[in-house]
Amino acid sequence: MTSDHTWHVTPLRAEHCHSLAECHIGCWREAYRGLIPDHVLDAFDIERRAEQWERIRAATRPPDAIRVALVDDAVVGFAGIRAIDKTGDTPAERELSAMYVRAAWYGTGLAHDLMREVLDTRRDTFLWVFEENPRAQSFYRKYGFELDGARRVERFSPSIEVRMLRPADAAPAR
Repeated sequence: MTSDHTWHVTPLRAEHCHSLAECHIGCWREAYRGLIPDHVLDAFDIERRAEQWERIRAATRPPDAIRVALVDDAVVGFAGIRAIDKTGDTPAERELSAMYVRAAWYGTGLAHDLMREVLDTRRDTFLWVFEENPRAQSFYRKYGFELDGARRVERFSPSIEVRMLRPADAAPAR
């Protein structure tokens, strides 16, 4: 695929779940080789992930909180936001829980379209990103996210994730 194709962003529907699973696993394999052990990346199963996405889709409220970018019928990127009970160590009422774009679409504006769809600039929002992923951190800074000092071990590997926070009405970085 090249950027010559046109995409459109739409809420996740049942018919997208299989393609979303392919995209999700493909994104992990493209972006995280060297961060996540190969045996973990290679073990991901598309059918199982599609079933997981269908369960997530059915349970998501509001139902349009997960957006997919489609080229024809293929998911080439997706983003998800979820409401969080702001208690304890939770720094914001919303979490950007997913933001993925296939490598062939990097730099095309597709990720910007997804962020515009899910990011409510009137609300505090946080996310977790790999500490050893400066490209992603730089991308999120463009939308006003900054590291807040929190760290955790990623659940599939010994890799460290760092938290980034975007206060409501934060001016995007230039």
